[in-house]
Amino acid sequence: MVTIDVLVTPRASRAKLGPMHDGRLKVAVTAPPVDGEANAAVIELIAKALGVAKRDVEVTAGASSRRKTVRVTGVSRALVEARLSVELPR
Repeated sequence: MVTIDVLVTPRASRAKLGPMHDGRLKVAVTAPPVDGEANAAVIELIAKALGVAKRDVEVTAGASSRRKTVRVTGVSRALVEARLSVELPR
């Protein structure tokens, strides 16, 4: 299980992961921040990038904030860092 702190930009022109900003992974999604649409888009984008099922990605903190904590199960820290091309804070 790996925990990732993210900074979400909703209503972006295109979905994108990275780079790191102040220890948080920047995540841009095209979905608006209403009715959980942005959270669902973040989960889908991270799951696709890591090659895991959406059920293995969960927003554990900050559901109504741009600053979120996401937990990914079934992957190692090294795999997350390699696939997302980032270095996560320890």
